[in-house]
Amino acid sequence: MHTAYPLVVSSVAAYRRVMCRSIHTLANLAPAAIDEEVEAAALQYVRKLSGSRAPSRANAEVFDRAVEQVAAATRTLLDELVTSAAPRDREALAAQARARSAARGGREEKVYRAAPNR
Repeated sequence: MHTAYPLVVSSVAAYRRVMCRSIHTLANLAPAAIDEEVEAAALQYVRKLSGSRAPSRANAEVFDRAVEQVAAATRTLLDELVTSAAPRDREALAAQARARSAARGGREEKVYRAAPNR
């Protein structure tokens, strides 16, 4: 018998460690998030919750419906959020991400060498 234990997250830092890395902040962007980004985030969220990348045929309909509902709720949230902060510039965010990746030894900056012959 399998017993499920609830995930207890005691801090914001712990929450970020268990959060899906493919879901990015879509609020307050310039230009605003497009429908494809909202749908991609919804798909990642449903995949994370369901524990499956692709549903079985038996679950495909409920999986797709969940993605649609999460996307609709996300779009409503993004449309109704109010902030006094200036919109975040996508190009500046992308440049920061590239710099962090390079600092970590990211793939874009790595030089791959052929493996030695054995």
